[in-house]
Parts: sequence; structure tokens; C-alpha cells
Amino acid sequence: MGDQEVISFSQGIRMMFYVMKPNETSFQSIEEVPDYVKKATPFFISLLLLEFLVSWIHQGKPASRVDDALTSLSAGVLSRLPSLFFRSFEISSYIYIWENFRLFGLPWDSPWTWYLTFLGVDFGYYWFHRMAHEVNIMWAGHQTHHSSEDYNLSTALRQSVIQIYTSWIFYCPLACFIPPSVFAVHLQFNLLYQFWIHTELIDHLGPLELILNTPSHHRVHHGRNRYCIDKNYGGTLIIWDRIFGTFEAEKEKVLYGLTHPINTFEPFKVQFHHLVDIWTTFWITPGFTDKFSVLFKGPGWGPGKPRLGLPEEIPEVTGKEVPFSAAASGSLQLYTIIHFVIMLGFYEETFSGKATLTQITLLLRICYIILTITSIGFLIEKRPRAAIMETARCSIFLMLYRFGFLKPFFPALTAALEIVFSICVSFWGARTVLEFRRSS
Repeated sequence: MGDQEVISFSQGIRMMFYVMKPNETSFQSIEEVPDYVKKATPFFISLLLLEFLVSWIHQGKPASRVDDALTSLSAGVLSRLPSLFFRSFEISSYIYIWENFRLFGLPWDSPWTWYLTFLGVDFGYYWFHRMAHEVNIMWAGHQTHHSSEDYNLSTALRQSVIQIYTSWIFYCPLACFIPPSVFAVHLQFNLLYQFWIHTELIDHLGPLELILNTPSHHRVHHGRNRYCIDKNYGGTLIIWDRIFGTFEAEKEKVLYGLTHPINTFEPFKVQFHHLVDIWTTFWITPGFTDKFSVLFKGPGWGPGKPRLGLPEEIPEVTGKEVPFSAAASGSLQLYTIIHFVIMLGFYEETFSGKATLTQITLLLRICYIILTITSIGFLIEKRPRAAIMETARCSIFLMLYRFGFLKPFFPALTAALEIVFSICVSFWGARTVLEFRRSS
């Protein structure tokens, strides 16, 4: 997909709420379709700041906790890194089916095609989303999004690295007649729409809730209360849940997160812990049939249980649950925020200039980004090896920076960043030596 299309402020706001017009978002070829998700970055940040401000004014506290929000943002960063090297798997598979197996092709510039694709993509998303909760191997990817015990706009960005390798299946029928350029537009808008519904600041929206997925409906979906489990799968529309019997209105206060919280802010555990659980369970489960069931029945399944498990085994919510929180001090949290923002600058600069960067530069930048979010997770949890990892990270930054593999958005910051990271190397290096002496 291309980046040449200029998005106005009005279009930027409207694309976040899926109110773009067919005549301004219809393209003949896939190469012409803008990367709307990338172009939405300023609007993500603006809405996050707005939610923070409104929550602070009306509730006297921020809408999110630093440790949880940084973990969500780190997951979002991690999920986008593969696109630096490869076209989206959903788009690639769609194009392959279109080119080899399509039955006929609808006109790319027809409003009827545009609106039909809107319904088709949302219908496909409903069934993907539902299966991602009902099929254990698919849940291994999707659980990342549900692992936050907070519910705010940062939660929307807590995305899985591996989810797209199963979601493509549910859009295949559309490739038999919908042009890829039209599909690519709606795939992005369906995702962008779901950003703003991740908030507690918006209550009920009246008659709109009969048709649209709203914050109230999606709060239920993210709940771990028994009445919330496996409900409200819709992306943009809630009509599919009403038709197929998976709708549930918001009732008592929702408690968020997984039914069995993972209690960690380490990014790779957030992404892959359930895959490890499946692998372990698969090998200790006797019999081919039961092994197959471990993979393809629900996360709550066990021998002798129904496909989706027993509802009574879901832990009851008491209202006294306390979300997992890290032991990091205020100053350490501020440190992690500053370094996360610095990393985001290089992340954005990498995506903006990826066409001109060599493969080795891209690879080194990705390694630095992954090392940064991993080290931040270790620091927040005050893990025993956090000081060693942070010393190594800051040292690697200086090396990459001096050899030109990392470049700041603003050249005037070059000297300042070198000084800051040199101080960090000295500080964390001293902490590492001190910890080593204490342990010995």
C-alpha cells in the first residue's frame, strides 16, 4: 500500500469513526491505497492525551496506569514491526485468491461495491473474532489484546504479533468478487473504528447501540465477569451479535482482563505465554483426539468437558480484585516514559523512511526497538537482571547512533541524546556492579 495520498485533518477525524465517503476512499489498485493506520498515529496520540485530560478533570485521576499503558503501547509497536519487511499477510493472501480463484470482479469505483465490502469485512471480522475466543490456538494470539486489566484507549493498541496469521481465513470468500483495493480500505477502517470504543469515559449512546458497536458493548467484551465471557464480538456493527445470539448488554460493573491474570508487563510473555501453555498441555495430554482438542476446542476445554468448557469454572468476580501493578518508583516510571518516547521517535522515523533504508539498517533498528520495550518491561517489574539489560541497551544505542544506524527526527538533538545515553550507561553500569557485589 502507498503513502502518497494526503489525509486532511477532517478526513483523519472521520476515518477514525468510519465516516469516510466512497468517492474519497476508492482506488483502482492496491498500490494506491493509503496506509491509513500509519497516518492515524497523530490521531491515536491526540485522543490518548484527550482521554487523559478529560479523565483527570472529571475523575481526578488518569485513565490509565503507566506500567499497563506502556505494556499496551509496546505490544502495538511489536505487532507492527513485521510490516517493515513484508506486506500484511491478510492482504497478501487476499491478493493471491483474487488473482487465482475469483469468480467475478465487482467494479472498484462503485458505491455499491464500497458498501457491500463494508458489510462483508465486518461480517468476516465477527466470525474471526468469535473463533479467536472459541478456538484455543487462535486464542493464543488474541489473548494479548485482552490481557490488560485496564480499559482505555491505550488498551486498543495492545495488539498481537501472530493474530493476522489466522484472521485472513475469514476474509477469503470476499476475494472471490471484491477487488483487493476496496478490501484493503475497509480492513483498515474496521480496525481504526475499534480504537475509540476502548474507553470508560463514554456511557451509553442511545439508539445507536441497536446497530453500532459502542464503548458500552465493548466493555462487556473485555470483561472477565461471567456474564461477559464470549459476548459482543462485533467490529463496527453489533447486529451480528444480535443475529447470532452472542449479544449481552452492560449490567453490573465490568472487571477487565483475562479470567486468570498473567501478572506481568514483560512484552514477550504478554504475547506468547498462552502458546507456551498450549505446548505444555498438548504434550502431557494423552491420545490423538484429546491432543487435537487442546488445539481446536475452547481455551476452557478439558477431557470430559463441553467444547467451550464449563461456565462454573470461570472465577467469580468479587469486586475486590486489585489489578497487578509493578513496584517501580515514580522516578523510574518517568525514566521509562522518556525512553519509550525516544524509541517511538526512531520507530516513526523508521516507518517513514523504510523505502530508503538498507535491510541491515532496518534489522538493527528493529533489534534496538525490541530490546528497548523488553528492557522497559524488566525495569517496570524491577527484575533482577534489569540493570544489566538497560546498560547493554544504552551501550548498543550509542554504538548504533554513532555509526549512523539511528538518526533523530531533529538533528539538533544529536549531542543531547549522546550525553543522555552516556549518563545512562554510567548509571546502570554502576547499578549492575553494585548488584553483583551484593549477590556475591
